[in-house]
Amino acid sequence: MYKNPEVVVVTGARAGLGRAIVEAFARRGARIGLIARGEESLLEVAQEVAQLGGKALVLPTDVADPVAVDAAAEKVEEYFGPIDIWVNDAMTSVFSPFSDMSAQEYQRVTEVCYLGFVYGTMAALKRMQLRDHGTIVQVGSALAYRGIPLQSAYCGAKHAIQGFTEAVRCELMHDHSKIWITMVQMPALNTPQFQWVKSRLPHQAQPVPPIFQPEVGAEAVYYAAHHRRREIFVGGSTLIAIVGNHFFPNVGDWYLARTGYRGQQTSQPDNHDRPNNLWEPVQGAFGAHGRFDQSSLANSTQLWATLHRNALVAGVGAVVAGAVALATMTGRSR
Repeated sequence: MYKNPEVVVVTGARAGLGRAIVEAFARRGARIGLIARGEESLLEVAQEVAQLGGKALVLPTDVADPVAVDAAAEKVEEYFGPIDIWVNDAMTSVFSPFSDMSAQEYQRVTEVCYLGFVYGTMAALKRMQLRDHGTIVQVGSALAYRGIPLQSAYCGAKHAIQGFTEAVRCELMHDHSKIWITMVQMPALNTPQFQWVKSRLPHQAQPVPPIFQPEVGAEAVYYAAHHRRREIFVGGSTLIAIVGNHFFPNVGDWYLARTGYRGQQTSQPDNHDRPNNLWEPVQGAFGAHGRFDQSSLANSTQLWATLHRNALVAGVGAVVAGAVALATMTGRSR
């Protein structure tokens, strides 16, 4: 188990799920390196970290720049000491049919959502391997297994992270390393990304229901950082999407071709002149939550069962053993 307080780095720490992850670690007194674009917003996050009982280092960084990411990691260790946990979460996206996407947009989404994870993992491993200690958490998605229309760049990046993580994990196992790398696959979350994402859709973008609050995903990340789970699925919808795609991919294609466009849009028209965060951070104060609080779930029964599976298995075993013992006693009495 890690020393207390832990030294943690979170990319995409400014808002949304990344901010909820920061809050989860701050409540436990962690020392946190905050990586994202937008210094003003990160200073606000740092103040919240202090209020929650942690300490923060503001590191305005574009994760698409490997030199900057490595420099940020170096600053964290100079300021707080050896990094225990590194969480890759930074993301951007474009809601658009593939035929309308530009090569530059594809490149940017890939650089942030895939290569940003690669560069973060490089920076973390470079330091963790010196001590043979640490955990890297990749924030994934059900879309790492099941692609959906209108998000081809983002889906491609999440698929790439999945394969990349498996490859690195195998190498660590081959080297008998004590460093652990894991991936947490998220469901639809109520985050501000739907307010600042670049979109060509006629109506405002929305997460595909069921929608969960970002704190649900953040607690899964915190758990993954402290337990050697290969992978964690968050929400029954994620489990259904991944398992269903494994056995019935054609059904998924058919279903999403018919519902995927409508399900990712509200009834409100989108203003395509609004700022988006593809190339630059959107100015303004954004918290962990987006605009879907009224329709978002604060808990996941599936996740609770996943995180408590050992206790559940033990409980079921005890019930079965008790039933067998009772049946044996009843049989003898006869």
